[in-house]
Amino acid sequence: MSYTVAVRELCEFTAKEGDLDLRFTPAPTALEGMAGHAVAAARRGEGYRAEVALAGDYKTLRVRGRADGFDPEHARLDEVKTFKGRLDRQPASHRALHWAQARIYGWLLCAQEGLEQIDLALVYFDIASQKETVFTERRTAEELRQHFEAQCERFLAWAEAQVAHRAARDAALTALAFPFGGFRTGQRPLAEAVYKAASAGRCLMAQAPTGIGKTMGTLFPLLKAAPMQRLDKVFFLAAKTSGRQMALDALTRLADSAPALPLRVLEMVARDKSCEHPDKACHGESCPLAQGFYDRLPAARAAALQPRAGSERIPLHQAQVRSAALAHQVCPYYLSQELARWADVVVGDYNYYFDMGGLLHGLAQANGWRTALLVDEAHNLVDRGRKMYTAELRPEGMAQARQSATAARYPAVKKALDKVRRAWVALDKQQASAYAVHETFPEDLLAALQLCGNTLTDHLAEHPAEPDAALQAFYFDALHLVRMAGLLDAHSLVDVTQPTAPGLPKAARAPGSSTLCIRNLVPAPFLAPRWEAAHTSTLFSATLQPQRYYTDLLGLPEDHLAIEVESPFQAAQLSVQVARHISTRYPDRKASLAPIVALMARQFGERPGNYLAFFSSYEYLQQAAALLAEQHPGLPHWSQSRRMLESEQRQFLDRFTETSAGIGFAVLGGAFAEGIDLPGRRLIGAFLATLGLPQVNPVNEQVKERMQALFGEGYDYTYLYPGLQKVVQAAGRVIRTPSDEGVVHLMDDRFGRREVRALLPTWWAPSS
Repeated sequence: MSYTVAVRELCEFTAKEGDLDLRFTPAPTALEGMAGHAVAAARRGEGYRAEVALAGDYKTLRVRGRADGFDPEHARLDEVKTFKGRLDRQPASHRALHWAQARIYGWLLCAQEGLEQIDLALVYFDIASQKETVFTERRTAEELRQHFEAQCERFLAWAEAQVAHRAARDAALTALAFPFGGFRTGQRPLAEAVYKAASAGRCLMAQAPTGIGKTMGTLFPLLKAAPMQRLDKVFFLAAKTSGRQMALDALTRLADSAPALPLRVLEMVARDKSCEHPDKACHGESCPLAQGFYDRLPAARAAALQPRAGSERIPLHQAQVRSAALAHQVCPYYLSQELARWADVVVGDYNYYFDMGGLLHGLAQANGWRTALLVDEAHNLVDRGRKMYTAELRPEGMAQARQSATAARYPAVKKALDKVRRAWVALDKQQASAYAVHETFPEDLLAALQLCGNTLTDHLAEHPAEPDAALQAFYFDALHLVRMAGLLDAHSLVDVTQPTAPGLPKAARAPGSSTLCIRNLVPAPFLAPRWEAAHTSTLFSATLQPQRYYTDLLGLPEDHLAIEVESPFQAAQLSVQVARHISTRYPDRKASLAPIVALMARQFGERPGNYLAFFSSYEYLQQAAALLAEQHPGLPHWSQSRRMLESEQRQFLDRFTETSAGIGFAVLGGAFAEGIDLPGRRLIGAFLATLGLPQVNPVNEQVKERMQALFGEGYDYTYLYPGLQKVVQAAGRVIRTPSDEGVVHLMDDRFGRREVRALLPTWWAPSS
């Protein structure tokens, strides 16, 4: 069995050395890079061949890739690299890596074309000036063959180990048995649907009730399908820490049930949660874990992937990666990124795959991996996708950049920022209302931002040793805005919002104080290529109703499959009460407090235990909690606060025990409204003092107009469906196991409406 590796990945493995150096250096976007390559190719002669597919073998290793160009008349191979800034500041390690790639391509071409020698050219194409700087060398085929084989030999031990691991992994997965005595009700049809979708190479949208074990019900069948479908990687993607932890727990249970299962599970964590030296910059002159990173990486990588004594399985959770990294004095965060190449299952946040620069998607494309996606609590991907493809400039960012030491010291930087500021002020002066929508991004401001971006690119390239956090933050925001302006279509809108808070000083409302935004409303065009890139995908959640809403907004393939798993729970287990005498509409909230508190106190008196009470805002929550404390001082209660730390969230949940009793006040859509598991007596009921409808404001009204124009259901797509999804998720905290019993109080007269009832779980039997 052979192992296939891309030329770039081979050289990344064998030819990188020295420090990890993440000091900012301007880099072309993917589109700029492609355009630069096209310009360089167009300048060559008539017989020039661009994008030459090449492949070659060494022992059990197959190396493949595409050379940027070949001129057969002059026997010259081009390796084109686009860049911004000054080429003379390029680290020597980068040049060495580029030559390594060119020489690999050179041998593959010599072998394919029967050439005895060839000229190799490193072509550095300056995006700004469109000029080329070319470095050439002449090599014989024999020299290139020796170089090729030396690089392959350095990689071969890893490739052979990976082939052996893959064979052992697939054999173990084929024999793997379900780790529990049997499937829960509803879990088997879910597992069967996931397996069939993987076998057919399709995308599956699965709505399955909370509490049936969706995580294991999706992971197990996908792993079982991996050998037959030749899956290289499974990416388990979640919106929240709780979802990632449930996946890790399920994978641990699988491994415990089959101790010899050689499954490499990698947990990807955010940089701010894994950085050992947050006070230091990411380069060798500042951080000791960046110094000599690539020199120590091979040993750290080998140690991390070494099976534990007495076990073939390799857990690469955050703690294990950190331990291996610190033992070899390398950065844990960037070690985990290197390990993603060798893991079988990667558990991480949505952004690792769906973001514009998502690491996992990029690696999959570069290596030609056959991947499978599991998207946990997929209803969250609508909002998260919108945020990924939204760009915003805030006035405080501009102010900090203009007041920075760099702007004061370098006139060209200040001039460029001032030009943006003038265009911004002029735009605000033309705006009569506090909120305005533009059909296109204002041309004068866009031109100023583009010019400013070029100036800052040149400056930052010229002065890499002079970091300026405020200037860089504005620069990145401006670049993202310009990039999204180039992709603007019906999926997004351009809006300008001026501050309107009561009592705001006049100066704060002055021209130039607005927030500029390209607001993505439909992430489908950006997400659709990501579904297509995977062999199979499964999106699962308890709330994917109605299906057309998620299909439209998430860009699912036209031939995607859908399943709604029948609930294992009975209506008798959950008493759903509708409080028609209460209105939680904004004008009625003050009047609603007394009946809400009275209902909560009565329910607690009838059946003491633990309850969650959900409100639409912190203000509403605090008012209800204060009235409860005043009228029922003996009733225990505790409240969610703004921006709770993870430790504070754990303390909130720790109060829900088998023997405790009280009411936890929380915000609908927040940390405690989904992804938490409080079975049995830990939670026996919930109060929903809201329909969860998004606030009616100018932005949402614009969203409604666009949803109406695109899908014909403006109000439902903007307000009703997102609101009821949050309600069902929150109520789903109550019944977690087949033996649970509880009560849910839906406190608003609108819960009695037919269109609202249609979006509630079919197994509920709400009181009329």
